[in-house]
Amino acid sequence: MYKDFYIEVNSQQRNHDGERICGDVFLNKYIKEEDRVIAVLSDGMGHGVKANVLATLTATMALNFTKEHKEVDRIAEIIMNTLPVCSERMISYSTFTIIDIESSGSVNILEYDNPLTIVLRGSEPFDPSWKEVVLNKGKNAGKVLKTCTFMPSKEDRIIFFSDGVAQSGMGSEAFPFGWGRDDIATYASTLVKGDISMSALNLSGKIVTMAHKNDAYKAKDDISCATIYFREPRKLLLCTGPPYEKEKDGDLAVKVKDYKGKVIICGGTTADIVARELNKAIIDELIFEDPELPPESFIEGIDLVTEGILTLQKVNEILKSYNNSVRLGKGPADKIVRLLMESDEIHFVIGTRINVAHQDPTLPVDLEIRRTVVKRIARLLEEKWIKKISFEYI
Repeated sequence: MYKDFYIEVNSQQRNHDGERICGDVFLNKYIKEEDRVIAVLSDGMGHGVKANVLATLTATMALNFTKEHKEVDRIAEIIMNTLPVCSERMISYSTFTIIDIESSGSVNILEYDNPLTIVLRGSEPFDPSWKEVVLNKGKNAGKVLKTCTFMPSKEDRIIFFSDGVAQSGMGSEAFPFGWGRDDIATYASTLVKGDISMSALNLSGKIVTMAHKNDAYKAKDDISCATIYFREPRKLLLCTGPPYEKEKDGDLAVKVKDYKGKVIICGGTTADIVARELNKAIIDELIFEDPELPPESFIEGIDLVTEGILTLQKVNEILKSYNNSVRLGKGPADKIVRLLMESDEIHFVIGTRINVAHQDPTLPVDLEIRRTVVKRIARLLEEKWIKKISFEYI
């Protein structure tokens, strides 16, 4: 059943050699109200800024029209009639792949002019029964799009990419006509056989790296690959703040002890309560990996124990600008971000007792109440990283 698995979406890109901006654009969105995931990859003609502008326009339109549940041929018609056409080659300025995963689990794919999407079931290629849609009116009459609908299984992967991947190595001895979809599918299949739980980010990254290698490490086009991976969810519990009533201290400790997944505790008082109730010792670390924050502590059986509000504020700051190319440090906030990124379902347990330390008027004004900071972190995780978030106040 669809609800039993998590949908991991990630992508990797490499710009055309010598360009500072990518002419391919990847967008994805989780629509919480409908429990729906939409991902779009568009390849603008050429490379550089002009290609990026056209691809951004295409990807944004594709995402918004798909969100409104428009019919596939209608979506294609609107996008293609809006985009300018190349005066020399008489073809649209950008291509697109749209993947819409509904709450029922049903996957709908619509493609125009991108290499055909690869679906792996486990580590073997799977044919989702592609159909052709021919546009019958307007300046794009006669243009052919590919579409398919299927129900995914756990451990399925959907791999979609731009021409920069499929045509990499073109003219070389190994790939006179380019790497090609079939060879890419074989390569992806081999990678998954070697590491059955390979993440969407790693799989996309390895395909992009190989395409770059095919081009002798001088990309002849923008290289983009995105992967959607249906898998067992990885769960994380983050507790911060002491319970409002002292009688609830035991309940908090039980939640921590019984949780099936990784556990982070943010806050000295919270850590003291959990350690006391579970009869465990707290070992304080004296190495400052991050000069801005107190060092982490250790409680047996807990994955990470840090200071509270200052560390969470730093987590929020890191997440604002975090992307796949950011290298995380070794500080407590960086470690929290790493665990958040590795998890799919994140449950926040927020203690509601007012912390006396935070009433000190000499503390900085921007030291916000715990709840506000946690909500900001949760919003970033939901909107930008498609994490499933739940809250509990105690």
